[in-house]
Amino acid sequence: MLEFIKQPWPWYVAGPLIGLTVPALLLLGNKSFGISSSLRHVCAACMPANIPFFKYDWKKEVWNLFFVAGIIIGGFIAFNLLANPDPVIVHPNLSAEMEGYGITNYNGIIPPDIFSWPQLGTLRGLVMMVGGGFLVGFGTRYAGGCTSGHAIMGLSNLQWPSLVATCCFMAGGFIMANLILPFILKM
Repeated sequence: MLEFIKQPWPWYVAGPLIGLTVPALLLLGNKSFGISSSLRHVCAACMPANIPFFKYDWKKEVWNLFFVAGIIIGGFIAFNLLANPDPVIVHPNLSAEMEGYGITNYNGIIPPDIFSWPQLGTLRGLVMMVGGGFLVGFGTRYAGGCTSGHAIMGLSNLQWPSLVATCCFMAGGFIMANLILPFILKM
């Protein structure tokens, strides 16, 4: 049984399990699935300032903080106890493309040639980690939610803004991966 859990699950198993969180949350307490709002709840709980955005009853949303804590604990357990010791298999076409950009070292799924503390001192590392983090945070706030909130919860509720946001997320991802990322990797 443990070997089954350690293996990557195919999309047709993992996808429906993720999708079933939507009706489960709605049935268990009329809650919406999403992660990005949890940062607002943490800020409202830990920084009782007179900022209007953080002045609300965050205790009504404490379930979301437990949900995020479960994700963190689950990630810790998966990484430390259920990690697959086999090296990550990178498709040969992707490996050849990355080698063209000078990325040859794969330590797990994230290449340390791009994402590591020493890389933060380079222009490419600064753009990838700080710039990317800022854009993700800004985009999440501007779109009124994250990809999980819009693509999973919003689309399942047939919300028009979530369809628009999801289409924009996908278009942005295609543009980033095919037009902007190759430019950044050549830096």
